[in-house]
Amino acid sequence: MTLTGRVLAWGVPRLRDLPWRHTRDPWEVLVSEVMLQQTQVPRVIPKWHAFLAEFPTTAACAAAPLGDVLRCWQGLGYPRRARNLHATAMEVERLGAFPRSLDGLLALPGVGAYTARAVLAFAFEADAAVVDTNIARVYARHEGTRLTPKQVQTLADAQVPAGDAWAWNQCLMDLGAVLCRPSAPGCAECPLVDTCAWQGRGDDPAIGSAGVSRTQARFEGSDRQARGRLMRVLSSRPVPVTDVAAVMGCATDRADRLVASLVHDGLVVRDGDRLRLP
Repeated sequence: MTLTGRVLAWGVPRLRDLPWRHTRDPWEVLVSEVMLQQTQVPRVIPKWHAFLAEFPTTAACAAAPLGDVLRCWQGLGYPRRARNLHATAMEVERLGAFPRSLDGLLALPGVGAYTARAVLAFAFEADAAVVDTNIARVYARHEGTRLTPKQVQTLADAQVPAGDAWAWNQCLMDLGAVLCRPSAPGCAECPLVDTCAWQGRGDDPAIGSAGVSRTQARFEGSDRQARGRLMRVLSSRPVPVTDVAAVMGCATDRADRLVASLVHDGLVVRDGDRLRLP
């Protein structure tokens, strides 16, 4: 059996029951993919349902103020993702429909190579190869070497079974999430163990390989934590400029720098002596 056949035979009966796998709506797929960037599945599931209940279509999202989108996003972090979703909704409405080509999707605000291919494969069921951190780890270990972005995408492109890209990408993603884990991988159960160059022995070639996530910087005391504190309070009320440092839990000069960045990114508006959401 081919590599592709082995992965599909292993994965199709075991696919994780994730809500976004029950839709082919490109907006619903896009929202899930953007949320899953930097955020784990258990946290995303309830937020995905809540967000789509509030903004079920690009039209609904485009018509809403960015502040409302940011409020609904609260708790997921990295609010630029919400801003980009809002901008994408407006662009899709301007275009009249989602683009159905890689170049067209890449032209949408904040949509990169992975997300564009994910929409192609998971919404339009096109023959596109998705490379997320789980899939990149599988390829690096299977090949037994660190891979460049071009190398891993080339490998992925070559493996996509024509007409079956949706299932293939989902199965490969689950293989990385369930068996080919970052630590304590289940090599003995892996359908690719016979052809894997690593097989859990020696230095892990996935470490430092393109597309494989690295350990995040410490959250406690970080700029992310300080920005998150301010965005959380702004979701319920404006904040006087004089209170910002206290709300953020950091020194005034650091708070001023972080606020300037948020204002520059369009995530916060300064009205005189108060800050508010857009």
